[in-house]
Amino acid sequence: MAQDSWPSPAHNSRAVTDTEYEKIAARSADDGVWGNPTGTAVISAGSGLSVDVRAGVYANLRGHAWTSGTSDVNLPIGANSSGSTRVDRVVLRLDRSAWTVRAVVKAGTGGSGAPALVQQTGDTGVYEISLAKVTVLNGASAVSVTREELYIGTRLRPCLSSARNPQPVLGEVAYEIDTGRLILWNGSSWSTAYDSSGSVSCDSALSAWEITVESVLEKRSGNVHLRLGTFNRKGGALAGPTDARLPVLIPSAYRHPTRNMYTMAYISGADIGRITIYPANHSLAGQAWLTQKPDISNGDDVLPGTVSWVVD
Repeated sequence: MAQDSWPSPAHNSRAVTDTEYEKIAARSADDGVWGNPTGTAVISAGSGLSVDVRAGVYANLRGHAWTSGTSDVNLPIGANSSGSTRVDRVVLRLDRSAWTVRAVVKAGTGGSGAPALVQQTGDTGVYEISLAKVTVLNGASAVSVTREELYIGTRLRPCLSSARNPQPVLGEVAYEIDTGRLILWNGSSWSTAYDSSGSVSCDSALSAWEITVESVLEKRSGNVHLRLGTFNRKGGALAGPTDARLPVLIPSAYRHPTRNMYTMAYISGADIGRITIYPANHSLAGQAWLTQKPDISNGDDVLPGTVSWVVD
């Protein structure tokens, strides 16, 4: 078969069939209902053995638009005399025999769970997405509905950190090309889904300490992981009750906004001390202090542990 493309004057005088339209449009719009799960369910239990399709709903299926119309649509549910609970599905179905999209009930089998969706992608057959599961007890005169809508959502949007979408929608995801961050709009603010700072040095030289192992942190997906270094006392003896600043400073972008962070440290002589790292809202923001410790002599080593916290 020779190469072809459409629409084109060279292809059927620019006329496009339903099959050809689907091949154009199916990937231009994702399958699903317009909106998000915080809205009212598309399917609800109706009177007796029936369900209602909510009015005013729009959806896309394989590039075809669908609407439920201006008034609720009632769909009957078959009686269940199987002796077991039956689970039906309400699906949105593209039927290529008529090229229509309709909400229909797909009956299950008693005791066998919900029926599988059919998603045929050829030139014939049907393609379905789920709107709800309908539970029908044996001999029931009413049904219960579990919502199962598939929503279109939004596609990944590249942006600058200084030029995010000013009117994002729930679930919108964007990639900041200048920061490398993947961010998600949760309905009220942007949160970081993924980022990576690489290795960041936190050394801050003090004459009272020799740094023998570098302090470094990495930020991944909104979490800071700090590996404190090793320090040798050079500034004279320290009495146990006296707190002492260590040669560490957490850069402002990586400080916890409101809470102190704590980790333990081994000290020469098999002693233990506590290290306090102060948050962004503290007068000692980003500093690490040796607290709750024994007496420390000149030449003693301080070997801290690691600590992690959330910043986004």
